[in-house]
Amino acid sequence: MAEVKQKQRITSNNRPLRQSLKEYARGITGGLLFSFPLLYTMEVWWAGFIASPLQLLLLVAVTYLLLLGYNRFAGMRPDVSWKSVMVDSVEEIGIGLLLSFAVLYMLNRIEFAEMSIDEIMGKVIIEAMAVSIGVSVGTAQLGVNEENAEGLDQAEKEEKQQAEKRNEGSLYRSKLSVSVLALCGAILVGGNVAPTEEVLKIALDASAGNILTMALVSILLSMVILYFSDIKGKMDNNIRDLLYHITFDTCISYVIGLAAAAFMLWFFGRFDGVSFWVAFCQSITLGVLTSLGASAGRLLIK
Repeated sequence: MAEVKQKQRITSNNRPLRQSLKEYARGITGGLLFSFPLLYTMEVWWAGFIASPLQLLLLVAVTYLLLLGYNRFAGMRPDVSWKSVMVDSVEEIGIGLLLSFAVLYMLNRIEFAEMSIDEIMGKVIIEAMAVSIGVSVGTAQLGVNEENAEGLDQAEKEEKQQAEKRNEGSLYRSKLSVSVLALCGAILVGGNVAPTEEVLKIALDASAGNILTMALVSILLSMVILYFSDIKGKMDNNIRDLLYHITFDTCISYVIGLAAAAFMLWFFGRFDGVSFWVAFCQSITLGVLTSLGASAGRLLIK
């Protein structure tokens, strides 16, 4: 067993060029797939112009922590060391920066003759953080893990499969991993809508009954998604356990979804100069999307 693990570590640390290129290609595809709407959104360009250096630094830090959590709990190689996870996360942010700059330049949203370096950096950094999360998800999810398939014999493959099953069982019992995946899903799904004016428009026009309906629908949809997920199959023989896990996970998903919605709205300046009620209504409005992302997204990107 020790020899197998040693071979797996050597194989994963010395990946062939072909495998590395495949991972980069999946990452670039995922980054563009999940972030193209934001790259085409005027409100995000404007947010990059008005964001302070402290806000940009906070955004980079939060994104890096999300990447660490996702790569550690749900990446292609969840059993690797924290050092490798940290390096992968830095790489993904780097790819996100390059992709964001290239796409914005292609769209003529970066003009060196007319824009200051602060404006250019603000646009690129804000866009890059969403792109880098897409890069991480794309690297892990687009395609199958082929890292060790060619280098392991049959016995080693069986040992690896058994280890993965053990890791999977402990992974989804961890509420920390569930919370990280829920947060990633909430930001991926809600991030494309958070900067837009439509959220504020809906919140201003909504009555108290509309806001209550949106909250109840969000919770109900989250429960339905979790019920038809793999939780149901694992708890079919114990109704009490099933109800407990669905209720507990629904609460986690909705709270994380609301927190993600509030953070994104605050970052994009949607709370500036508005009352607490308007800010609350905006959070509930965007929470319809982020709570769905928190419950469904974690199932789709795990």
